[in-house]
Amino acid sequence: MKNLLNFLVRYSPWVVFAFYASVSCYLLYSDSPAQRHVYLTSAGAVASTVYDGVHNVTSYFHLREINEGLHARNSELEDQILSLRRQLQETREAIHADTMTVTAALHPFSFIIASVTNNSIAHPYNYITINKGALDGVVPEMGVVDQNGVVGVVNITSDHHARIISLLNPDFRLSCKVKGSDAFGSLVWDGHTPEEAVLEELPKHTVFAPGDTIVTSGYSAVFPEGIPVGSVIASSSDSDDNFFRLRIKLFTDFTTLSTVRLIKNNELDDIRRAEQ
Repeated sequence: MKNLLNFLVRYSPWVVFAFYASVSCYLLYSDSPAQRHVYLTSAGAVASTVYDGVHNVTSYFHLREINEGLHARNSELEDQILSLRRQLQETREAIHADTMTVTAALHPFSFIIASVTNNSIAHPYNYITINKGALDGVVPEMGVVDQNGVVGVVNITSDHHARIISLLNPDFRLSCKVKGSDAFGSLVWDGHTPEEAVLEELPKHTVFAPGDTIVTSGYSAVFPEGIPVGSVIASSSDSDDNFFRLRIKLFTDFTTLSTVRLIKNNELDDIRRAEQ
């Protein structure tokens, strides 16, 4: 108590000042509607600024969660698209055979989402490491895509990680075609830039134009038909002059690769048995 009294005596001028300042503010804002409006408006502006700052910070820390959610949703939508394509094809075949019995069979593809932990783009032979492995259902020869297009194919797995042969690797060749055409060629990286690749051995009768979309042909058990790969930039003739050689602008940005989807063909073993 003695210390409190000593404190009040020592700082009495400031205590008196604070008291009169508080009373003055109360009288000013309580008796004057105009002044009260200014105070409330100012307080609201300050509070809004603080709330906006807090929202921006919390939103930043939720970006990874939101991004993974978007990739999961994209995977579900791709799953639905593949199923609808399969059902449409079955319907066309049924109509062509003069029968209207349509069976809604499940398509053979499903997806596993993974994050990229290591990625090279400047080496002659580039590889990607992801944080999913054998215990997550990842096996060699799974196709890999991101939200834009083809990324590569799995070649080695451990329990919790897997290595992917990147599309930016001359050892990786992909059967592709011009969207809307049945003629196909072989896409390969020529090592010039991580943004482009070359579509070789495209038959000379193929009709295309700069800007046309290149998609997977579906002539493999790894990638379904119609997955985007890139767009045509320029063309030339192969050495024997019977085929086109197209330069392709890749849709996938390998410099910012972060989340990928692995394509699992649930009928792969059955296909291999039939091809033996």
